[in-house]
Amino acid sequence: MAAAAATSAAPRVLSAEPRRRDPVAVGVPPWRLSPGSRVRAASRPRQENVRRGQLISTNIKSRSLLCPPCRCAQMALANTRIAYQPDVKKHSGVLAYELVQGSLVQWNSFMDKSVPDPPTAVLLHGILGSRKNWGSFAKRLAQEFPMWQFLLVDLRCHGDSASIKKRGPHTVASTALDVLKLIVQLRLTPRVLVGHSFGGKVALSMVEQAAKPLARPVRVWVLDATPGKVRAGGDGEDHPAELIESLRRMPMQVSSKQEVVDALVKEQFSVDVARWVATNLRRSSPLGSLSSSSFSWIFDLNGISDMYKSYEETNLWGIVENVPRGVHINFLKAERSLHRWALDDLQRIHTAEELAADEGGGVEMHVLEDAGHWVHADNPDGLFRILSSTFRIEATIRGMQN
Repeated sequence: MAAAAATSAAPRVLSAEPRRRDPVAVGVPPWRLSPGSRVRAASRPRQENVRRGQLISTNIKSRSLLCPPCRCAQMALANTRIAYQPDVKKHSGVLAYELVQGSLVQWNSFMDKSVPDPPTAVLLHGILGSRKNWGSFAKRLAQEFPMWQFLLVDLRCHGDSASIKKRGPHTVASTALDVLKLIVQLRLTPRVLVGHSFGGKVALSMVEQAAKPLARPVRVWVLDATPGKVRAGGDGEDHPAELIESLRRMPMQVSSKQEVVDALVKEQFSVDVARWVATNLRRSSPLGSLSSSSFSWIFDLNGISDMYKSYEETNLWGIVENVPRGVHINFLKAERSLHRWALDDLQRIHTAEELAADEGGGVEMHVLEDAGHWVHADNPDGLFRILSSTFRIEATIRGMQN
């Protein structure tokens, strides 16, 4: 496992001046982009720090690039590995991740352990996605809430984490355990968990499995997913299970991304979804070569198939109907959801709201208008407004000011 992970670059600390922000939909599957949806510019320029990398096992020694505790992390030199102290064997590969930090965050996981970590939110993608789905949205949150940091991960079998071999079973529970292990090794205590679709069930499973390292209170957002049965949409809609099976019939290497798009469209999948799936292709070329006539998939499709089956079968109503004290679970239903929200699901959530209030927890239901299943692409501004309430509440509770 460590050998596979060692091929990727170690965690780096990057600092970048904010540029004119692109629509938040960048990096997510464009099922239905709202015409003219753009992110408004911030009222004053801010910076955000971005750490990208992978927890890896390495014997390479290098001088620390950490800044003094009184300042933010400085920019790491390109291709420089940061040594893990004191025992690198504790940091074998877990998941590929990216840490987007607001401009007022003065912390990183290599500082003195006496330095408390800032308020942290974990953002989880869905099946066939990657951490890049949340990239633009996380930067927008970091600019609006500069004291926060946002952990984006590639779940097992997805993105850069696909190169880290994981033992089965590939389930919602094992995926949640991966994320819990990652936040332990990064010494984080997340205050907010946000999961889209499959990632929503992963967030619920994290709460179910562990009291620590999850903080109390912790706020969970489950975006367009129910705790139990997954009900696919009607005819003419893109069904994930069928999409996975179509991809499994494709060769491991193809001559072009357009070849994949054409093949999927021929099988009645939408052009937008076909193009999004093609973003999981990476050019196959020898080291140092600038051109190649073939592309290969970056995900582990067999593992993803198992994960989706687990998503369909996993029942987490128990954690919703018996919410632990200090946990607040928010469900967000897309107005034009790809999945069918049964009346029974909505009634159970509303009943859970009343029960949770009596037990010191919380359950709440939200509806995002003018959005399909891909909420962060269809209505990013609406989603931002709804999620922002969580960070403002947390800031008020802890006496933080932006």
